[in-house]
Amino acid sequence: MPDLHKVARALISVSDKTGLIDLGRALSERGIEILSTGGSAKALRDEGIAVKDVAEVTEFPEMMDGRVKTLHPRIHGGLLALRDDDAHVEAMKGHAIPEIDLLVVNLYPFEETVAKGADYDTCIENIDIGGPAMIRAAAKNHAFVNVVTDIADYEPLLAELDANDGATSYGFRQKLALTAYARTGAYDAAVSTWMAGALEEAAPRRRAFAGELAQTLRYGENPHQAAAFYRDGSDRPGVANAVQHQGKELSYNNINDTDAAFELVSEFLPGDGPACAIIKHANPCGVARGATLTEAYRKAFDCDRTSAFGGIVALNMKLDAETAEAIAEIFTEVVIAPGADDAAKEIFAKKKNLRLLTTDGVANPGTPGLTYRQVAGGFLVQDKDVGRIGLEDLKVVTKRQPSDAELEDLLFAWKVAKHVKSNAIVYVKDGATVGVGAGQMSRVDSALIAAKKSERMAEALGLPEALTKGSAVASDAFFPFADGLLEAAAAGATTVIQPGGSMRDAEVIAAADEAGLAMVFTGMRHFRH
Repeated sequence: MPDLHKVARALISVSDKTGLIDLGRALSERGIEILSTGGSAKALRDEGIAVKDVAEVTEFPEMMDGRVKTLHPRIHGGLLALRDDDAHVEAMKGHAIPEIDLLVVNLYPFEETVAKGADYDTCIENIDIGGPAMIRAAAKNHAFVNVVTDIADYEPLLAELDANDGATSYGFRQKLALTAYARTGAYDAAVSTWMAGALEEAAPRRRAFAGELAQTLRYGENPHQAAAFYRDGSDRPGVANAVQHQGKELSYNNINDTDAAFELVSEFLPGDGPACAIIKHANPCGVARGATLTEAYRKAFDCDRTSAFGGIVALNMKLDAETAEAIAEIFTEVVIAPGADDAAKEIFAKKKNLRLLTTDGVANPGTPGLTYRQVAGGFLVQDKDVGRIGLEDLKVVTKRQPSDAELEDLLFAWKVAKHVKSNAIVYVKDGATVGVGAGQMSRVDSALIAAKKSERMAEALGLPEALTKGSAVASDAFFPFADGLLEAAAAGATTVIQPGGSMRDAEVIAAADEAGLAMVFTGMRHFRH
């Protein structure tokens, strides 16, 4: 097997014709014969580029609305034949099979068709058959054949040909084959995932996930871990599809935390008024609503100023100059918002280490999807937690009824608790978190930690008492005993929201009544591990 192999003939059949004419002309100018099909052949020919139809090679016309055109021995033989195997070479000669040294194929736009909400039959028609078959054949025979499936590889291909007098190196062909197999794998994953959804199959026998490289990261959670960031092709607003306006590249932890921040703040749609979430290590250290975006930020910041330093700030509305000035008062790693005005961008431009990301709107918190997590020997898959409750879902279980203002804070606290690592306890007062306890093995400890942090914050702000006094408290899962509830009451909470469902609910309700608390059950929990 030679390292360098000359490219004499190319087969081009592309759905996305971006860059097609320039590529075709460049190949033709280098003396490479071009075979092509259907729309690709017409587009090249219309620009005066010499093209030979695949039908001339196969001596079969395209048929069945284009479903059958390249599925033929003279095409696959030309892709699969080993050039250094005498029997293969003799078979090619005996059956008039031309060698194909370069395959340029991109597939029917199946993913885009699904994303547009097309009906079942339309999606089926956009499943490519001939393209993946040729790609796999060419990739298998990368000892001799170049396979290009990505428009981004057009220029590198031409550069490689120029560097090697019309030939390509084995290493180059290997890398093209790797990209090719990943592309067909991702394509099949998209089809199988769509079919599972269309058939309402919650647990298909086999499950595949795929992504496209967005960024090679400096390292993972720690410097000794290699890492990369992949996009899944969805158009959901968020960190994967955001535009970065300034600052160095995002790190693994930045991306993880920014996603957590934006998903949380998206619980508050712009119609709900300005909202801000500040995240540190994937947990919220402050969340608030306000009359203005600046007020929302300052209220969120006042929940835990210490943790907010070096944190991630997410906003649910376009960033303005006043809010940018407030955020710029301390070191912040990342700010993500649906947009930013020019004045805000100018303010942040002075902060070279701050990354500003903008998205096309907030992420709809009710959009279904899947989440998955690796475990040793496999991975767990589940529906995304899109559970939401309203006033009509609450069941008052205590003698005291919560007031309208208390109900508003209870629902706010519940939205935040959904995004706090379990065991989660969240204290809220006047539309702002005033204490967050996250990720403890005991719910009692979460309540204590959140209350203690609130006390320290009150001291720092010069307030006479902890902000948890008169607050609403949310627990992501039920109180298994009354002790956690009583710790929250000791911290000053006057209203409680929790799922209910414990064997000791009656004991917990009795304790709430004795403490004069108002408590509501949601009937829904929000474990987040």
